[in-house]
Amino acid sequence: MRPEHLANDEALSEFLHGFEAGTLPKAEWTHGAHVAAAAYYLHRNAHQSAYDTAYASVLPLIRQRIQSFNLAVGGANTATSGYHETLTRFWLRVVVAHLRDRRPGTPLEAAQSAVAEFGEQRALHTLYYSGDVVKDSEARLGWREPDLLPLP
Repeated sequence: MRPEHLANDEALSEFLHGFEAGTLPKAEWTHGAHVAAAAYYLHRNAHQSAYDTAYASVLPLIRQRIQSFNLAVGGANTATSGYHETLTRFWLRVVVAHLRDRRPGTPLEAAQSAVAEFGEQRALHTLYYSGDVVKDSEARLGWREPDLLPLP
């Protein structure tokens, strides 16, 4: 994710609008962008910092928005490409744990903190999941528990 997307509330809002509208350039939908969006939606939907509760309402929202974005930029959501349910849930859980520990004050601070921590850790899931699980079409289409380490 480009640092300017996290410069201030307006920049983050413009980034999220582009993501939601499907007008964000595909090249800007990076791992850091995924993390920033997850943190933003989790913080915005957390009442009194109840991030675990926010997870339940954010999962269907982020699932729908990622799938819609993929289609808008010419991608597909199939058993072999596009949206990945297990990785989405994994990253939402990781970001929930991070936000629970850090307790940022605003959605912008949540996105900045999560990206600072995980924006470059694209392969973190490999500590929790073997390559066979990640490549499995059932893991792409539905939730699979980690096979290497328990979730944080």
